[in-house]
Amino acid sequence: MLAGSIEEAVASIADGAVLVVPREVSGVAMAATRALIRRRVRRLHLVALPTSTLQADLLIGAGCVATLETSAVSLGELGPAPRFTAAILGGTLRMKDATCPALYAQLQAAEKGVPFMPLRGLIGSDVLAHRPDWRVIENPFGADDPIVALPALAPDVALFHAALADRDGNVFIGRDRELVLMAHAAARTIVTVERLSDGNLLEDPALAAGTLAGFYVESVALAPRGAWPLPLADHYPADTAHLADYARLAATAEGFARYLDEHVHERRAA
Repeated sequence: MLAGSIEEAVASIADGAVLVVPREVSGVAMAATRALIRRRVRRLHLVALPTSTLQADLLIGAGCVATLETSAVSLGELGPAPRFTAAILGGTLRMKDATCPALYAQLQAAEKGVPFMPLRGLIGSDVLAHRPDWRVIENPFGADDPIVALPALAPDVALFHAALADRDGNVFIGRDRELVLMAHAAARTIVTVERLSDGNLLEDPALAAGTLAGFYVESVALAPRGAWPLPLADHYPADTAHLADYARLAATAEGFARYLDEHVHERRAA
């Protein structure tokens, strides 16, 4: 259950895996992401639930992603995600455009073990026109009431960062309930954490309600500040200076390669 290192924890994420990751504010496993890039993982089907920022842009720029399924990738106030934008314009990335409610619904179908989930609000949209795997069906309980059926989306691996876990693999996720959805829907869940507790989180009345049971977790690795340079709620903010530097460097392929050398592979210029 406890991995000896981050590299050991992510070793089971194979080329071609369907990998689901959370939005920036819910605990992004950036240290693990850098480990995946160093390992040169390839052909990932990345599901960003429901959006992503630096994590997706790094993985795409490093050549790790073949297919991206999300509702948005950007650097927020720092502008467009440069390597994502370059991949879309260059035609090197298969994009499965979605909406936030649609992605949650598809994961919920997998969580519940049903083949699809119905959802309103998509009929007539351009998104629906480009998703042949989303089907318009008639409501079997009402007349003249079309609704969209979204196929279940069951990732191979869920990957996220949290504040605390115990040695039985129970992970405290607090109010970030989509992390529970990810773990329930995925075949395996890998988590990095700020610190480990010697007690059992499920036996603590103050923490049990916000704890994901270790039954759903394959591996936990200790990674202090493992979300950096992204934030971890209630622990540390985003490193905005670092992110601004990334946005500047990643605007070109040469600058992005320099960023990887310095901050992922840790090869400092002489």
